[in-house]
Amino acid sequence: MEKAAQAVKPKVKRKTFTYQTSIEWLGEKAGNLSSENKDTFRVASPPEFKGESGVWTPEDLFVAAIDSCVLMTFSTFAKHRKLMVQSYTSNAEGFLEFVDGGYRFTRVVLRPQVVLQREEDRELAETVLRDAHQKCLISNSISATVIVEPECIVSSATEGEKDDTL
Repeated sequence: MEKAAQAVKPKVKRKTFTYQTSIEWLGEKAGNLSSENKDTFRVASPPEFKGESGVWTPEDLFVAAIDSCVLMTFSTFAKHRKLMVQSYTSNAEGFLEFVDGGYRFTRVVLRPQVVLQREEDRELAETVLRDAHQKCLISNSISATVIVEPECIVSSATEGEKDDTL
């Protein structure tokens, strides 16, 4: 008996992207971090690891990368879904714990607050936030658990008072 020919789907070739950074050691536990066509800034170990206070640390940048990736993914999805967002703010907290003989981030909790113009957009906003969390490439590239505790609220401002939207 002859097998029916199955339709073969062509493989979609995806692009590969490369991101490059450079760091120059400044002595002690500090360096200048740079990337082409971007501002250079000082990074250092955090005070708890005998570093500097008041300076961005790799730990800060790790947590910020996750928080900002969820925002960028959310804003893209919100635009595609025509979700009217008045504002988006977020606080993030990373938990660095001693596990199996070394420190590692075990979880990162994001607390985005999305302000909407209309009550009827609340369910869509929650869906878009959930989708952004699931599709964030930074979150999907790490072993730490990322938890999103969103708050979607409707603005009490009358229409026209504030029209900044994502």
